[in-house]
Amino acid sequence: MEFETPQFSLSEEELDERTTAVAVRGEIHVTTAPEFSERLNEVIAKGRPALVVDLLEVEFIDSTGLSVLLNGLRSVTRADGRMALVCVNPTVLRLFEITKLDSTFDIRATRAEAAASLRGEAAA
Repeated sequence: MEFETPQFSLSEEELDERTTAVAVRGEIHVTTAPEFSERLNEVIAKGRPALVVDLLEVEFIDSTGLSVLLNGLRSVTRADGRMALVCVNPTVLRLFEITKLDSTFDIRATRAEAAASLRGEAAA
């Protein structure tokens, strides 16, 4: 029996002089988490203080994906930065709720809201 190759991609965009957005698409799980971790760490290593992780096109995330996000949050925080997630998928949001990580992460409905939150202001 052969399984389909998991769909996963990540793109990066500079939103302003301080903020980088990382858009993740597809599935984040044990198979794709190593690439996700490596690419997220590359973005964090650039030293910009604000990071938006856009999960709007993520269909599935498991505990290894959550671990990557937690490690990313730790790295950003250690560097005196801030991170916000963008997520509206009820299935993905439920995983954050079940694991109580919805209180650990700043989760917003839109990229604009997440960026505004990192700047300490309300979204327009």
